[in-house]
Amino acid sequence: MPDQIQPVRGMNDIPPAEIAAWQFLERCIAELVTAYGYEEMRVPLIEHTALFKRAIGELTDVVGKEMYTFESQGGESLTLRPEATAGMVRALISNRMLRGQRHKLWCIGPMFRHETPQAGRYRQFHQLDVEAVGFTGPDVDAELIALSARLWRLLGIEHVRLQVNSLGTPESRRAYRELLVGYFRDHEAQLDADSRRRLGGNPLRILDSKSPQMQAIVAGAPLLTEHLDPQSREHFEAFCALLRDFGVEYEINPRLVRGLDYYTRTVFEWITESSGAQNAVCSGGRYDGLIAQLGGEPTPAIGFALGMERVVGLLVQAGRAPPPAKPDVFVILSGDRAGTAGLGLIERLRNELPHRRFECNLGGGNLKTQFRRADRSAAPLALIVADDELDRGVVAMKPLRQDSGQSECPIAQLAAGIEQALAALGVS
Repeated sequence: MPDQIQPVRGMNDIPPAEIAAWQFLERCIAELVTAYGYEEMRVPLIEHTALFKRAIGELTDVVGKEMYTFESQGGESLTLRPEATAGMVRALISNRMLRGQRHKLWCIGPMFRHETPQAGRYRQFHQLDVEAVGFTGPDVDAELIALSARLWRLLGIEHVRLQVNSLGTPESRRAYRELLVGYFRDHEAQLDADSRRRLGGNPLRILDSKSPQMQAIVAGAPLLTEHLDPQSREHFEAFCALLRDFGVEYEINPRLVRGLDYYTRTVFEWITESSGAQNAVCSGGRYDGLIAQLGGEPTPAIGFALGMERVVGLLVQAGRAPPPAKPDVFVILSGDRAGTAGLGLIERLRNELPHRRFECNLGGGNLKTQFRRADRSAAPLALIVADDELDRGVVAMKPLRQDSGQSECPIAQLAAGIEQALAALGVS
């Protein structure tokens, strides 16, 4: 017997028993973002590697260590997308959707990063991406936060808290970066290996270090919020005022820097403390320079990404994940003619009762076997289509979850009879 082929590490299946939570989350998202005026967009899984190097930054961990990059047969360097924003911006430019236009867009799909797999973080993972393009003021920043806060309420997820910060403009951040490098150079002997590596390329990421030995050093570092340019400070203060008006609680985290180079001004994260650890389940910010950086017209923009695996985990943890779908009616077929006529009858019932889910016994089996399958299906009602009953123009009905007897219903009145029987069983 040949060896079994195992899944690639960090690339997980989502079996039918778990899919209901995903579908529930996806439905809630689609309804909510549509209500806020966002339109769905779909972009490729594979892009030119240069897109992510230019957008995310060659010195970031994502580009430097985590991307799945390969050479095509034509010799092009291609990459499985590690995030969606760069691809969506590229699509806006490629499809000539800018030129002073404004867009509110969203997409859901898989992303790929070669990270160490852990709870809620995989090498193939799924994200909701929400982007508002062409908007300059703090009002859209606050509305995006309000949208995400409403999503938590809609899903019934508690114990998430919002952290916000401003990174200022690239110019003010460059000046702050020099100040920060000087501070960390003075403490270089105390830095861990990861922070020393970042010091030469992306020193702001040291502020986000989770290493215990780094916390005291990071705590003494200069604060970016104290070195903002006046316009960024005004933008951030107006943004915070709007959050207060919306009733959205937040905390300012001056160490929040985000891991991608394209962010400017507003950045934010929704944090959960489930499982005893702090985890970001939704993160984003403003990226006013990215579109011009990728060859488009200078256009302001802001967006966020939400980790679907982590939110599904929170739904399950909170007991908010719906149970797997089950049929309303399981159809048992008994007899040679019933096997053919019964299938045709159920197809007609599917036309008459499109809101009901019917599952037919397929592949034969005696009555005992079929009733066992009906029980496993968790359907509340069974129809028994048999040769003798067909001759009399009736079908038998039997509740499967209650200890009540079997009845008969004329085939001509079967749709109404099924509805009446399910109502009596408390099935809406």
